[in-house]
Amino acid sequence: MTEAVLQNAFRVLAGGDRAEIAAVFTEDAEWLSPPGNATSVALDAPHHMIGRDAIAHFFADDFPRLFARDLAVVFNHLHSGGGWGLAEANVAAVLADGGRYDVDHCFVFELRGGLIHRVREYADTARAHRMVLGTPHR
Repeated sequence: MTEAVLQNAFRVLAGGDRAEIAAVFTEDAEWLSPPGNATSVALDAPHHMIGRDAIAHFFADDFPRLFARDLAVVFNHLHSGGGWGLAEANVAAVLADGGRYDVDHCFVFELRGGLIHRVREYADTARAHRMVLGTPHR
């Protein structure tokens, strides 16, 4: 069940529909990414989003400004138990400037009532900085 929730969530996130995105999160959901990550820097967006509306806004409105097309999320491993899940995935896309994004991520999920309550995202921030910003992460 939990793995199906996570797979559906990634499908919905990639789809970019604000209402569908909001529907997979609790009202008080949080998404925490590494501070100073390339995506938040490039988009001048927060690395810690609080509330389903903020998360839905980011993925529906901000995310597509950087990840322009051919977004693909490939799960290497998906693990779950009880109210949590862990997804090791490769995220690839064509960036708005025509460059390629191809970075491994790990997402740790906390679920509540069949919805995502909290996401902690880990990524190869140095590689992402080189691909998105053309600079090493400091």
